[in-house]
Amino acid sequence: SASLVGSEMCIRDRHDTMLQVGTKAPEFTLPDKDGNLVSLKDFQGKKVVLYFYPKDNTAGCTKQACAFGANYTAFQAKGAVVIGISKDSAASHGRFAAKYDLPFLLLSDPELQAIQSYGVWQVKQLYEKVSIGVARSSFLIDEQGVIEKASFKVKPIPTQRSCWVSKKCVSVVISGDERTSPDMHQDTLHAGKRGCG
Repeated sequence: SASLVGSEMCIRDRHDTMLQVGTKAPEFTLPDKDGNLVSLKDFQGKKVVLYFYPKDNTAGCTKQACAFGANYTAFQAKGAVVIGISKDSAASHGRFAAKYDLPFLLLSDPELQAIQSYGVWQVKQLYEKVSIGVARSSFLIDEQGVIEKASFKVKPIPTQRSCWVSKKCVSVVISGDERTSPDMHQDTLHAGKRGCG
């Protein structure tokens, strides 16, 4: 429809101007699962792995969250924090985190504050159905708050070309070490299965 086309053009413009690697990451302040306000600036001096996902407790989002959870200590060892953001309520995040024992921050963004500023509120098309929603995306933000890496429309369990959560991939994401095994997506898959227990 015309309205969706207009929205898509606006979204593309936002992405082109705001989210290039090397630019300042948009600031945000959002509640966590316990209602505590968390801001990006709280993590100045640390690397931040920030990922946006569509919805708690759906199959793909659960696999992704569990894989991040299973490898959370590896990210911690690299001095990085992991933050997941969706439109879900703080209460929904609380249930999701408890159900799967997720050790990292989940932030609630029902007003689309961060979702829109990071350009992940996008037009989606599945067969003939067109809608607007959160496109699964991940960002690495450096110690000075600058976007170091960005991946849009990533898979719930990343492949070799789009790896963010396996132990072998952590060094790629955090340090840029490209000497990574070609079977790293298998490690990610197994990690996700372990995390979901």
